[in-house]
Amino acid sequence: MALQQTPASPPAHCFVKRTFHKPVYCHHCTDLLWGIIGQGFTCEVCNFVVHDKCMKTVVSPCSSIAPTLVKTPVAHCWSEPLHLRRRHCNVCRKKLDDTWAVKCEVCEYYVHVECEDFTVPNCKDCATFVPDKSLPQVVQKHHWREGNLPANSKCLVDKKTCWTGECLAGMRCEWCGYTVHAMCAEKVPADCTFGLLEPIMLPPTAVSIPRTEVPMEAIIGVQSRRKDTLSPRSISEEFTSGDYKVRDAEEPTRDKTKDRDEKEEEVVKVFDGNSSLRRRMFRLVTVPRAVSVCDFLTAAMRAFHVPQENSKTYLTDAYSADETELTDPLPITKLTRRDGKRPAVFLRYREKDNNEGCVRVYPSRLGAAVVMDHTALPVTSTTCVSDVIVHALHKFGLPDANPDDYRLVEVMLDKGVSERVMEPDERPWELLKAVARDSVRQMEMTRFYLQLTKDPHGSSIALFVGSLPPNLSQRQYENILADILGKGYKYSSIGPIYYEYGSMVITYEDSDLAVRAFYTLRESCYDDKNLLVMMLPNIQQHMIPEGVQPLLVFVNVKSGGCQGLELITSFRKLLNPYQVFDLDNGGPLPGLYVFRYVKKYKILVCGGDGTIGWVLQCLDNVGQDSECQHPACAIVPLGTGNDLARVLRWGPGYNGGEDPINLLKDVIDAEDIHLDRWTVVFHQDEKVEDKQAQTNSTAGSTSEDNTQIFVMNNYFGIGIEAELCLDFHNAREENPNKFNSRLHNKGVYVKMGLRKMVSRKLCKDLHKEIRLEVDGRPVELPPLEGVIILNILSWGSGANPWGPEKDDQFNKPNHWDGHLEVVGVTGIVHLGQIQSGLRSAIRIAQGGHIRIKLNSELPVQVDGEPWNQAPGEVVVLKSALKANMLKKTSKSKLRRRNTEPSMVANEQSKLETIRPDPASTSHPL
Repeated sequence: MALQQTPASPPAHCFVKRTFHKPVYCHHCTDLLWGIIGQGFTCEVCNFVVHDKCMKTVVSPCSSIAPTLVKTPVAHCWSEPLHLRRRHCNVCRKKLDDTWAVKCEVCEYYVHVECEDFTVPNCKDCATFVPDKSLPQVVQKHHWREGNLPANSKCLVDKKTCWTGECLAGMRCEWCGYTVHAMCAEKVPADCTFGLLEPIMLPPTAVSIPRTEVPMEAIIGVQSRRKDTLSPRSISEEFTSGDYKVRDAEEPTRDKTKDRDEKEEEVVKVFDGNSSLRRRMFRLVTVPRAVSVCDFLTAAMRAFHVPQENSKTYLTDAYSADETELTDPLPITKLTRRDGKRPAVFLRYREKDNNEGCVRVYPSRLGAAVVMDHTALPVTSTTCVSDVIVHALHKFGLPDANPDDYRLVEVMLDKGVSERVMEPDERPWELLKAVARDSVRQMEMTRFYLQLTKDPHGSSIALFVGSLPPNLSQRQYENILADILGKGYKYSSIGPIYYEYGSMVITYEDSDLAVRAFYTLRESCYDDKNLLVMMLPNIQQHMIPEGVQPLLVFVNVKSGGCQGLELITSFRKLLNPYQVFDLDNGGPLPGLYVFRYVKKYKILVCGGDGTIGWVLQCLDNVGQDSECQHPACAIVPLGTGNDLARVLRWGPGYNGGEDPINLLKDVIDAEDIHLDRWTVVFHQDEKVEDKQAQTNSTAGSTSEDNTQIFVMNNYFGIGIEAELCLDFHNAREENPNKFNSRLHNKGVYVKMGLRKMVSRKLCKDLHKEIRLEVDGRPVELPPLEGVIILNILSWGSGANPWGPEKDDQFNKPNHWDGHLEVVGVTGIVHLGQIQSGLRSAIRIAQGGHIRIKLNSELPVQVDGEPWNQAPGEVVVLKSALKANMLKKTSKSKLRRRNTEPSMVANEQSKLETIRPDPASTSHPL
């Protein structure tokens, strides 16, 4: 679970009765607060609004104590600042509209930029493999997240609506998608089964990552695009408690100051220790002029979400020469004032004569024998780390363990998660007091973890290194890495090496050395290109349950405008982010390497036909070294043509209107189908061998005798159709930013076709320039300007050149029969008629072995990759390479729109006997 809270733990809200002057909804039951005055209560720290009748059943903890309830902290992967509609902040619970906010790329956590300091580090823990536990021993628990539920969500327990757009309410499991009322969460079975996505989910318990300082963003490839120049929220948008963080330059106008004087209130800047002053960041607190020191201190602590006892903290005058401590009576009137500035105070921790206290120690994956969540150990100023380790081992039930085999790690939860291994002679209590000088909140957010010195996951770490020159020798690659890394960062092994792509995997047996090498390589360049470096997770095949085929997702974020970026974010939230890969970071190879030991899995490719060909080609290169050599591939079409996706029923193009969860359901229901693949061999005549054909280096290979070999999945064209494709390709290469929409791309095709009608006919009398032979028999060609060889019955964005079935000498074609279809096009007008469905192409032949003689230079294209081919010979023959695809089943098209929580339909039977208990006082968090 995200928050570990016992049924007796209080939510720790600071409720005060309020009169609301606009419609307000209860954050517990989502009902409207009725009445004229004193309609309900509000927490002065987190703005939780509640009915009087609901106060005793509130289970959502206040943001002041929420971080302390986290057992295993996991830092969020923040997006760049942006504007988010119809979302609420998970810290202050207010709407995010028209303000800068950030969201987690892995879970449903949203916050204002100015609330980021108070976030709870409880992101999904996506790698929880424990070496000494077997598959039957591991149990996946729900990971509850409050608020921002999908529209029309209904509670799994009482079947009533638990979603609202008016406030932060309701709960949703980040893994299985269960949606429930907050008070109903405890009634849901404790074990999480991942809902409908169980058949394709990579279980977190099957993923292991050695202990390193590398953040999750670097492992899953999330790019940080944070901007430092942000406009902070205006002073008028203060929190309910009157506190707000601004920069020193922001001061109230004279009118506002006058209003404060009339109301006998004072606005005071509060700095939380020295760190807050260095960063020039503070919170504003509005208090009466006659406030007491105790009430002033309480307001200051609430402004910084600090749950400390008042007796251990105090306030000092920030502008006085000797930082005088505030005392009663009338502490506000005693504050030093500077011209044009508000008075300011420091929030301080009382260190004098405070030589003892308690430290919280948590077990860090010490095995199944340890059942305690944490323990509080009494310490003094003389207690050292080695003493804490001995006492903690006794508390955790490991009295016979050797303390030398363990270490203590300082973990700070302020603004993320930072870790530091402590030395045996360090004194934890003195450390905490030093932290308190910088920030009282940081002291409260600091804890200690007891863990084995030797990493139970092993120390072997694999780094994927890319963006090096292709087709070098292993010795050359080793020399390049040696020049960049130097002698101190020598890796243990190198390989596999993907020569064709200029990338490789290097392995370290020392995790600290691997981390230093990771950052060194990431900051390095070669041939003026930044190196691509990724730290790869490990998948434990024996921890994948029987019947589960994890889905390996590849997303081309450059396809389909912004749809690729939206999809990869959605899939990271719905699945395990370690099974979702951005093709912009090293292509398909990192993902295929990570899944190399998985015996059976599926692939989902989000992109155009070119992206699918890219993934299939990488599978050809690495498949023989993998346990699963031919995984079945599904498609989310993001390209322009998407012809292969059309044939396999995945649609003409994803437009963002379909819920990503439905895409994953379709993959689960899809059926396996075979796709023929073909080898296209180009051999130039000897007299033109000195002329190099313009080809894409990633699409095929060239041998020493000037023979080029390509793999064809869809179609191969010669003549007018390939010439049009080449013109489009050249235009897109010149201005790639303009070609980010299917509608625009098709419009460019139409314009180019119209120009061809009046321009010089390059491919006129094509039938005289080529000679065709099918299965060893010459074929006489009619007058043509283009020839298309089809493997699938979709071409040019969904057209069928072969045409409907009719009674002739040809067999009914398909994409697994071992035959190709050869058709002819008479000109640009005929081409347009085919694409509009008015006519079919001219049927010429069917066969499994095609030979074409080119008498002159002609435009050609293979699966949409065009170039001008010199005179020579072209041979198309059946490839030994296989491709297993997934075809969307017809029942997926007939699925009725479901307004129930879509991921939990298969679990309803488990809850038939459950009845809601509105009087429940337990805390499911």
